[in-house]
Amino acid sequence: MADGREILYFDADPGVPRTATGTREPLQTTTHSQRRFDPLLGEWVVIASHRQTRTFLPPADLCPLCPSTPERATEIPESEYQVVVFENRFPSLSTSHEDPIGPGAVPDTEGAGSVGATVAGSPLTPLRDGFGRCEVVCFTSDHDSSFAQLDPQRARLVVDAWAQRSAELADIDGIGQVFCFENHGAEIGVTLSHPHGQIYAYPFVTPRVTRMSENVRRYRKSHGGNLFGDLLADERAAGLRIVAANEEWTAFVPPFARWPYEVLLYPHRRVADLPDLEAAQRDAFATLYLDVLQRFAHYFDSPMPYIAAWNQAPTPGSGVAREDWWLHLQLFSTRRAADKLKYLAGSESGMSVFISDTTPETVAAELREMR
Repeated sequence: MADGREILYFDADPGVPRTATGTREPLQTTTHSQRRFDPLLGEWVVIASHRQTRTFLPPADLCPLCPSTPERATEIPESEYQVVVFENRFPSLSTSHEDPIGPGAVPDTEGAGSVGATVAGSPLTPLRDGFGRCEVVCFTSDHDSSFAQLDPQRARLVVDAWAQRSAELADIDGIGQVFCFENHGAEIGVTLSHPHGQIYAYPFVTPRVTRMSENVRRYRKSHGGNLFGDLLADERAAGLRIVAANEEWTAFVPPFARWPYEVLLYPHRRVADLPDLEAAQRDAFATLYLDVLQRFAHYFDSPMPYIAAWNQAPTPGSGVAREDWWLHLQLFSTRRAADKLKYLAGSESGMSVFISDTTPETVAAELREMR
């Protein structure tokens, strides 16, 4: 792109020429992201103050994710595209930092717990630059479409893009986990309505994956089995919470669902991450996922807002075990009724204890009936 960011095109026809050069005016930022370690929870927090000025709900004729026209340059310089991935214009994490530490830092002192810098006035709070990578994945050039409206071939192309990017990003020295996800719907907080998702390459293993990995390890030690696999086997045998299934995947509402509408999609054959998926698994996922998304879209009078989050194994260089990890997708909505949202109030936000407004078995039965 004109400002040096990378853009990649994924096309069903490998012969499509992609030669246009981006002409959109480069963006100048004066701040850079940091990560600060919370010693009480043992988790990293990313500080990215420059994102306050990011694009927010522009009208369709000013959408930066639509193809470029002679009259207006967008993020994608081509006149059309199928699936495209590019570095985020407003990244939370970046592989390039002019200032490696940023403002508010002091040299690390004795007892700070790690080599590097700490936050000024807080020697117990390690401070690092916001190393990593953030990418945008556009699913279609059609501004008025959605993932649920894609055909299986295009959905499969998106899976291939996720897999290719996951493999390449995981190879970057210092990346601990790659996270592919989609935020859909204004109620979720989407700032661009064009059909798209994102990919974050974190310089650490996220709290969710760390905790699951620890539980999987303990389960292996005490039961001799795979926690993911045994959970999937139990759900397939019971059938109570299954929403849909095919020969390669099962979609079910977890018996411990914390969101009003939540579905997990598991492959029947264990793989650690998206690059490990075989062709048959990718094809079958595209079909089943579109099925489940259509059920979400038709459950209420208006399409259900959702977050789709891929849970991949940590990268080989992360130091966290991968051998028992079972790739899966978590799909959930913050809507709890046609005209009501699930707000994360005191118990959820303050103590991380979710209180569900729905029953997993009822939700699964109702989603099964949707077409």
